[in-house]
Amino acid sequence: MSNRKKNPILIEKIEIIDTANKGKSIAKHDDRVIIVDNGVPGDICDVSVYKRRRKYWQAEIKKIHKYSQYRVTPKCEHFGVCGGCKWQNMQYNSQLKFKEKEVLNNLKRIGKIDTTNHEKIIGSKEDYFYRNKMEFTFSNKRWLSKEEIKSRIKITDRNACGFHVPGMFDKIINLNHCYLQKEPSNRIRLSINKFSKKNKFSYFDIREKKGFLRNLIIKNSSKGDLMVLMQFYENNKKNIKLLMNHLKDSFSEITSLLYTVNQKANSTIYDQEIILFHGKEYIQEELDGLLFNIGAKSFFQTNSNQAKILYRKTKELANIKKNEVVYDLYTGTGTIAQFVANSAKKVIGIDSVIEGIEAAFINAKQNNITNCSFYCGDMKEIFSEHFIKKNGHPDIIIADPPREGIHKKVIEQILKIKPNRIIYVSCNSATQARDINILSDIYKIKKIQPVDMFPQTHHVENIVSLEIKH
Repeated sequence: MSNRKKNPILIEKIEIIDTANKGKSIAKHDDRVIIVDNGVPGDICDVSVYKRRRKYWQAEIKKIHKYSQYRVTPKCEHFGVCGGCKWQNMQYNSQLKFKEKEVLNNLKRIGKIDTTNHEKIIGSKEDYFYRNKMEFTFSNKRWLSKEEIKSRIKITDRNACGFHVPGMFDKIINLNHCYLQKEPSNRIRLSINKFSKKNKFSYFDIREKKGFLRNLIIKNSSKGDLMVLMQFYENNKKNIKLLMNHLKDSFSEITSLLYTVNQKANSTIYDQEIILFHGKEYIQEELDGLLFNIGAKSFFQTNSNQAKILYRKTKELANIKKNEVVYDLYTGTGTIAQFVANSAKKVIGIDSVIEGIEAAFINAKQNNITNCSFYCGDMKEIFSEHFIKKNGHPDIIIADPPREGIHKKVIEQILKIKPNRIIYVSCNSATQARDINILSDIYKIKKIQPVDMFPQTHHVENIVSLEIKH
């Protein structure tokens, strides 16, 4: 029996004092830390404890006695259930304040780093409809609201297309409207839902591993390109053709219409065959005069306008000289590599996704960049003494790793070859702080620059420039 059912505890008139991990908030009661869902610092509220741990309790708000000065009314009807925009109830300027605070706290606490040389966080001009990529899940296990459950009316339609309910892998919120991506994103998703229900297409059952519709990815660019990628579980060629033709005929804006049939346990597409149904295999984005082809499997920053800011700052902090060799680790489609190429002698990009590296070569060619080379392989294996001897010793390393951070073996290699400068770009300041702590024996912090790429969420990018100690 859960703690929620066994011994519910109500704590009255407790103040939310700070933000916490994963978009939650913090209160304290009798010297105990209380992690509160959907709280905003400054709220005074009654909370009900639903989970007890030795170091902290978790609680949900039952009543707010005094609203925080930072609190606003969320735009989205799905707020509080959907895990997409956990800070939509907080003023955007306040979001920036707490994001900057989190970055600096992680660097101090985990990295044991002096954060004196930090710059003010750079906010996003667009705080809604800023994403260039959205991924939606189809499920026959639609999340039911409390009102639906209380009504005891038999629910016959449990099909849904939307986002996972946090902590429930098999429950999906059926989205009516999402404020993260510009139209026709909502119209496409709703049209697929309507057409699929009309034609009695089955939605994926994650427990039973059956169903026709599995996943939907929509990518758009500032150049007006639009990619739609359908992921099916069942290889029903007749229904695939029926739905894909519906999308082609209904949305002339689509420039790249693709699909894949994925029958493995998870919905990742990196090891799947992508089939072109209509248009081109990629969309194109432009950043500071550079063109980038973005395929179905290509990684690209999800906020194009802020990506320009992020890359400009990265280039500025790198302070590259014309005679210097730059290594761009975790290069993706070679975006940062090409951004800095005109300042360097040569740039070497490395990534593990072959489609990204292939796109990087194409992008460099169409941008008339001749001093970039790209290599595909497992970073901890390819980034070796032999590789460095072959391609030249790096004066500067730029690293933009996934959330897990830089692999320990890669850090060991960096410490061994001792480049003069390191620019560490990260979407997870906790793992960034961990890695920088290891590097701090021979490197010192020059600058810290947070950049907000994800308004309405707790996520934040951070750039740290390091210089070798002399």
